Amino acid sequence: MHKAGFVNIVGNPNVGKSTLMNQLVGERISIATFKAQTTRHRIMGIVNKPDMQIVFSDTPGVLKPNYKLQESMLAFSESALTDADVLLYVTDVVENPEKNMDFLEKVQKMQIPVILLINKIDSLTPGPSPKESGDGGEALGNIVDKWHSLLPNAEILPISAKNKFGIDMLLKRICELLPESPAFFDKDQLTDKPARFFVSEIIREKILLYYDKEIPYSVEVVVERFKEDERKIHISAVIYVERESQKGIVIGHQGVALKRVSTEARKALERFFDKHIFLEVFVKVDRDWRSSKRELDNFGYNPE
Repeated sequence: MHKAGFVNIVGNPNVGKSTLMNQLVGERISIATFKAQTTRHRIMGIVNKPDMQIVFSDTPGVLKPNYKLQESMLAFSESALTDADVLLYVTDVVENPEKNMDFLEKVQKMQIPVILLINKIDSLTPGPSPKESGDGGEALGNIVDKWHSLLPNAEILPISAKNKFGIDMLLKRICELLPESPAFFDKDQLTDKPARFFVSEIIREKILLYYDKEIPYSVEVVVERFKEDERKIHISAVIYVERESQKGIVIGHQGVALKRVSTEARKALERFFDKHIFLEVFVKVDRDWRSSKRELDNFGYNPE
C-alpha cells in the first residue's frame, strides 16, 4: 500500500506558516522572516518515504487585497482550498479568530480533514493568568474553545513551529489521514520550483531583512542568468523597484547597501547549492509593477 496526497498550509499573515513548512519538509524551502507578507507564491515541498509521498504547499497569508499583486497572492491561497487532501489552517496565540472571516467561512465548508494549528504556544506564559504578565497572551484553553466554535469539525493541535514542538505528532497524524495513491512526483524531487526561483527568493529575503517600510514590498527579483558547472554557479539578477527614489535607497550611498545584500545573498546561496557562487545584482525601475497585470504575469504571479 502506498499513500500520497496534498497537504496545504493556509492562514493569515505572520502566523508562522513558512517556518512550519520548513520544519515539515526538513529543508529550507520557504523564506521566513519576522515581517508579514513574506511569502508571495504557492510553494510546494515534497517529503518522500518508501510507502508515502506528502506534497506540502506553503501559501501567502490571507489578506484584503489593496493592489493586483495582493490579488494574485490571495488567489494562490484560495487555490490551496481546491486541491487539498488535508488542510492545515495555521493561527497563533494572539490572533483574533474572526480575522478574515470570508476566507474562514470557506474553510468551514470543506469536506476534507482540517487540522487547526495554534502556533507560537512557547510565547504563552505558564500559569492561570498569562495576561497579567503583559505578554498579550491568553490561556490556551480559551483559545482552543474559541477556535472550536468557529471550526467545530477541525482537529486542533497546539504547536511551536520554531521550537519543533508538536511537529512529530502532526506528521504522524498527516500520515494517518493521507489517501492511498501512487506518488505524484518523482521520489527524488524536493519541490516543484526551479533553481532560479530559490535564487530570487533568497535575494528577496535579504531585502526583507535589511530594508524598512515600503521597500521590501515594492521589490521583485528576476534571475536573468543562471549558468552552472561542476564547481560553481554564475548568477545575474535584477532587483526591480517602482520608483527612482527606491532605487537610490536599495543601492545606498556609494553602493554600500546593495553590496551588503549581495554579499549576504551569495553566502546563503552557497549554503543552499553547496557550490561557489558568482553573483551580480543590478537595480532597475519598473513603475507600478505591483498594479500591472502584464508585469505580474511576466513575474510569474498568475495562479492559473
